[in-house]
Amino acid sequence: MNRAVRTILIILGILIVVGVAGVGALYIGTAGDYPVQATVVDDPALPSTEINGVRLHAETFGDPANPVVIVLHGGPGGDYRSLLGLQGLADAYYVVFYDQRGAGLSERVPAEMLALPSYLEELDAVVDQYGQGQPVSLIGHSWGGMLLSAYLGYAPEKVEKAVLAEPGFLNMAEFQSWQERSAQLNGGLDYIWFAARTGFAAQHGDGPDEDAGNDYLYGEIVHHFVNHPDNPYHCPSEAYDAPSWRFGAQASQASNQATEAEINSLADGAEQFTRPVLFPAGECDTWIGANLQTQHADMYADADLVVIPAAGHDMFWDNPADSLAAVRAYLDS
Repeated sequence: MNRAVRTILIILGILIVVGVAGVGALYIGTAGDYPVQATVVDDPALPSTEINGVRLHAETFGDPANPVVIVLHGGPGGDYRSLLGLQGLADAYYVVFYDQRGAGLSERVPAEMLALPSYLEELDAVVDQYGQGQPVSLIGHSWGGMLLSAYLGYAPEKVEKAVLAEPGFLNMAEFQSWQERSAQLNGGLDYIWFAARTGFAAQHGDGPDEDAGNDYLYGEIVHHFVNHPDNPYHCPSEAYDAPSWRFGAQASQASNQATEAEINSLADGAEQFTRPVLFPAGECDTWIGANLQTQHADMYADADLVVIPAAGHDMFWDNPADSLAAVRAYLDS
């Protein structure tokens, strides 16, 4: 063996040893307790309901005899915890919250059950169960607003009023623009190092189910993304501190497989729904806030935009008083 080959092999050996040592150090260095909350499948004490054969984390507030308001959380993969301020409507409305399939504390399902048609079928069944044959009002935040927009094209006759709070995109062009900016925020050595450390931390989880580790990892990455200093999802000098129970990793991953036709169908409600629509937008959010929501409102026959002061993307958590007042005024009108 000549000297050059020997030198290369020595260098490769050193790199392998260093790499293995680094991996071991990361695994040991991230040891700790990383609890993940159980879903309704493993915790029967959680409030729940069964929709289309899937157990959903759900709860209601108010008198069932009052007009029904159903709240749709963001994600895909999020939960309704940060939206619970909307239970303030329960003095005059029957308010329904639920974590969508594969998300929050609801039952985890296979990836093929996490496409847009399945979400629409699930929402339709929720509307039928709580609406009891009467039109309901829907409040959708972020991804929930996108789902709501699609539902307005799916079953417009079942919706009395609709609040679309900062849907992120409603067509393919907006989706591509959102992806490009997201990639900028989720790039660089800082992100790679954070993701690596979090990935190793997730390996130390011990349940409560086989999805827990991946859910923890994705939840931390999403939290890192929304708190990036260049992400206007939160007001300047403030953290994006909207709370959540548990993120649904597979639900988020499945959304990346959406077809162009599915993404463009998010705007179907703009053609099918002719009743008044409300678009709340956080004052601080210069990404998918008032400017984008003005364009979305223009798609609808009868839509109003209201800017919520001192609020970012999650206006219902940042400024619950003004957000609730805007929604109540619209629902009462």
